[in-house]
Amino acid sequence: MSDDVKTLDDLKSVVSDADAPEAAPRREPVRDSLGRSYATGKRKDAVARVWIKPGSGRVTVNGKEIQKYFGRPVLQMILRQPFQVAGVSDQFDVMATVKGGGLSGQAGAVKHGISKALQLYDPALRAPLKAAGFLTRDARVVERKKYGRAKARRSFQFSKR
Repeated sequence: MSDDVKTLDDLKSVVSDADAPEAAPRREPVRDSLGRSYATGKRKDAVARVWIKPGSGRVTVNGKEIQKYFGRPVLQMILRQPFQVAGVSDQFDVMATVKGGGLSGQAGAVKHGISKALQLYDPALRAPLKAAGFLTRDARVVERKKYGRAKARRSFQFSKR
């Protein structure tokens, strides 16, 4: 800064003369030779590998249809949330492989993977997915068991005599 800045008007003129910082670089779509986007999703102990491509809305998990793999409607709804938030329901086919954890963790991992793959396929979808919190990995995991306790926090039954 120079010594001649004594008022707010002087400061505004100095700041306006300075070059404005360049805008963040425009994100480019990331797609493979088959037109698919790939992402990895994680939740608890489950890890999902997810590929999305334009299609009719078919979702296959470990080679099975979504209704066969995730029998509970709540888990199927979890998988459809990223598409509804982004406003692209039934426009993408999903092929996912998931390992580890239970069904709830696997559904969360596939949801995380779908969200990341959607924003890689079309960077314009990043804002609604980020606002909904779907791009953030849920870091909550099971608390470890402590010695002298029945579980992580549960004590053994107290006996007075």
